[in-house]
Amino acid sequence: MQTLASVLAYVGGVTMTIQEAIELFKKHQKSTVKKSTIKSYGKFLAKFQERFSEYEVVSVSTDDIAKFLEECTDNLNKSTRHLRYAQIKAFFNYIIEASDLNIKNPCNATLLFKTFKNVYHRPRKILDKETVDEIIFNSRNGRDRLILELQARCGLRIGEVLNLRAADVSGRKLIIQEPKSGRDAEVAFMPEHIATRLVEYVTTQQLSPENRVFPLCYTAVRNLVTKLGKKLNVSISPHDLRRHSATYASRNGVPLEIIMVRMKLC
Repeated sequence: MQTLASVLAYVGGVTMTIQEAIELFKKHQKSTVKKSTIKSYGKFLAKFQERFSEYEVVSVSTDDIAKFLEECTDNLNKSTRHLRYAQIKAFFNYIIEASDLNIKNPCNATLLFKTFKNVYHRPRKILDKETVDEIIFNSRNGRDRLILELQARCGLRIGEVLNLRAADVSGRKLIIQEPKSGRDAEVAFMPEHIATRLVEYVTTQQLSPENRVFPLCYTAVRNLVTKLGKKLNVSISPHDLRRHSATYASRNGVPLEIIMVRMKLC
């Protein structure tokens, strides 16, 4: 027996399965969004396709979406839960508009919005130069100090630091492979004293070109930074060091346009 939504969609002239809809959505993404966005959707969209591939788009209900999201995000934090909800909502918005389906987005229900609403984050306190300098100074390990300085002095994201390969280090220049911007590669520059110590570190470690310079995971670096911050009674995450880099440059009169290029935000 057809649902009212199915009948209305048929009147609109178009029917489509979820599998067909996902293929259409992926084609749309390839030409309109960054690689990092496509990657973010990847596994989650695959799970959605596995669950609903044979469903018609018009037959997926709010309850279906709610159950699916709860199963996929049960043990995740609120920000990630909201992201997954927003991604499914964006998927249905595009398919409904592109295919001229005469239905409402099943994700627009108030219950879903409240269950997966975003979390309000208080503005983080910007670290002053003296605090950052002391955090870096307290790191006695040469490898750890380089990781901290590449963020605080060069403005690199922690993911960019941890993905560096020995071949990416060339004098004062760093090649950022598969950056967040979606480009194939980007270039970052280091102060002379950091570049010298980084080259010495790579040489001392006898790394081959394809070896990672810092073979650590994000959790290990986060624990390192948190531990150093506790010594000064400061709550800090790796991203706070990158944020400090931009703020310090701005307060010292560096034009916003240059800061954005340096931070790879444009």
